[in-house]
Amino acid sequence: MDYTIKIGGEAGQGIQTIGDTLARVFSRSGYHVFTHQDYESRIRGGHNFFQIRFSDKPVMSSRIKIDILVALDKESITLHEKELLSDNGLIIYDSSALKQKHENQRFLDIPFVNLAAEHGGSKIMANTVATGAVLGMIGMELAILLGIIKDTFGKKGEDIIKANVNAAVAGHDFSAKQCITCSFSAAPLAKPRMLIAGIDSIGLGAVASGCKFYSAYPMTPSTGIMNYIAGKGEEYGIIVEQAEDEIAAINMALGASFAGVRAMTGTAGGGFALMVEGLSLAAMTETPIVIALGQRPAPATGFPTRTEQADLNFALYTSHGEFPRVIFAPGTPEQAFYLTNKAFDLAEKYQIPVIIMFDTYLSDSEWTFDGFDVSKLRNTEYRLRGEALQKLSEYKRHAFTESGVSPLAIPGESRHLVVTDSDEHDEEGHIVEDAETRIEMVNKRLFKKLPLIRQEIEPPVLYGDSKPDIVVAGWGSNYGVMRECLDTLPKNVKIAMLHFSEIYPFPSMDKFDYMKVLNNAKLTICIENNATGQFARLMRAETGFEFKASINRFDGRPFLLEELVERIKQKI
Repeated sequence: MDYTIKIGGEAGQGIQTIGDTLARVFSRSGYHVFTHQDYESRIRGGHNFFQIRFSDKPVMSSRIKIDILVALDKESITLHEKELLSDNGLIIYDSSALKQKHENQRFLDIPFVNLAAEHGGSKIMANTVATGAVLGMIGMELAILLGIIKDTFGKKGEDIIKANVNAAVAGHDFSAKQCITCSFSAAPLAKPRMLIAGIDSIGLGAVASGCKFYSAYPMTPSTGIMNYIAGKGEEYGIIVEQAEDEIAAINMALGASFAGVRAMTGTAGGGFALMVEGLSLAAMTETPIVIALGQRPAPATGFPTRTEQADLNFALYTSHGEFPRVIFAPGTPEQAFYLTNKAFDLAEKYQIPVIIMFDTYLSDSEWTFDGFDVSKLRNTEYRLRGEALQKLSEYKRHAFTESGVSPLAIPGESRHLVVTDSDEHDEEGHIVEDAETRIEMVNKRLFKKLPLIRQEIEPPVLYGDSKPDIVVAGWGSNYGVMRECLDTLPKNVKIAMLHFSEIYPFPSMDKFDYMKVLNNAKLTICIENNATGQFARLMRAETGFEFKASINRFDGRPFLLEELVERIKQKI
C-alpha cells in the first residue's frame, strides 16, 4: 500500500491545514508518512500545494504520480490532473465553489462549502469537510481525526469542537457513499509514529542541547526554528529575541555566548551575507556559536519560498581570514536532530562557529519515525564554572595549549578578568601588534584545532551494494530520494549510495575508506540541487576525485522519485 494525496489551491485557502491534519491522522494510524510543500511568496492567491505520501512501508520522498487530488481552485485541476495515476486516480472538488462541473468519472463533486455551512454552521469549516471526505474515500474511520479536532480546538469551547466534528462526519459520510469507483483501502495499523518536520527537528535538537539564547530576523526557510524554540522558551528557560536585522542577530548570539550560555542564530543566504563579519568575530574571539543556514534559490531574493543547494561555497569560504569552522548538512529530520546536538557540542568544545546547512525542502518536509534516542545526545560542559574557576591561580582567555583550546570562563563568576578583543591579541586577550604573537595565535586557532576537529567528523553513509559498479553520491536533503531510487532500480543493478551529512572539515578515510568505493566503481554520479556542482568541486579539491557524471536540478523544486530514477537510468 502506497498512496499519494495532493491538496492544491490558493494561499489562504487552508491547504496546509488539510495537509498537516491528514499527515497527523496517517502517522497516528501507524503509517509511514512523507510530506512536502510548494508555495509562492505571497499571503493570498497564487498556486500552492501540499503533497502527502503514506504507506505501510518506509517512504522518504515524493512521487510524481498521485492517487487523490483535492482541488480547491481551478488551477489545481489544470496543473495536476495529468499527474493522476491512470488506473484509479481521483479528483475531489466543489463545483459550486469552482463554478465549473466535470462529468468525467475521475471527478467526485463534494459540496465542501454547503456541507460546512449545513453541518458545521460556517463556510470556514470547508477544510474540515475536505479532510473528512478524504478519509471516507480511503475507507478510514474518523476516531483519530476527531481526537485531533478536540486537541486543536480544545481552548475554543465545546461548540467549536462539535461544529468541526459534525463537518468532518458530513464530509466522510458523503464521500464514502458517493465514491462508487473508489478502490482505496487504508485500515489503521497498530503503533502510532512520531511525525516531525526538518525545521522542527533542528529546533528540538537545539532545545535538547541546552540552548538558552536564540536570536534571528525572520527569513524563510529558517523562521520555523525561531518559532519552535520560542514555543518551548517558557518551559525550558530559553530567551528568544527577534532582532532588527541579521547583523544584530549574530552579535546578540555572540554576546550571549560570551556571557556564558549556549547560543544560536538562524537565517537564509541573504541574511548570512550580513552575518559574515560576526562570523569572523566569533573566530577571532573563539566564542562558540551555532548558525542555522537555510538555503533557497538566489541570487538576491531569488525564489524566497523554494529550495536549492547553492550556498555550499558561501558557507565554506565566506568571511575574512583563515579559521576553522564545521559545516553539517542533514539529510533527514532525524539527522537534523542529532547533528544540531553535535553542532553545539563541537562549538563549545573547540570554541568555533558551527554551521548547520539545510534547505527549504528539508525544512518543510515531514517524516515519520519511531522516536529519537536521547541517550545519544552529548551535553558535556566545557566552560569553567564555580569551584573549578575559583581554584585557578591565573586565567588567560587565549592561553597557548597543545590542543589549541584555551580555558573558557564566565565574566563575573571569578576574581579573574575575563576579556577578549576582535583585534589580534595575546594570551590574556589584550591587543598586540607583534608578528611573533600573531604567528602563534594563528597556529593555535587554526593548525592545532583543525586536525582534532577533523577526527570528530563522520564519513558518509553507504547504502546499497557493498561492491557497487555504480555509485550515486549526494549531500543534504537528497538522502531520502536517493535511497528510494536504489530500492526502485532493478535488483541486478549493482548500485550504492554515498550520502554526506558532515561536510567540513571533509571526512577522512580513517573510519571508512569511501574513496575505495568510488575508485572501484565503473560509474560515479553526483546528485545536487544546484547548477555548478558545488559538492563535486569540493570533493575534487579535497581528494582529487572527479565524478564521471552529474545530475543537477536548479529550478527551485526538489527531485521527485520517478524523475530521479529515470535520470539515473539515462546515465547508466
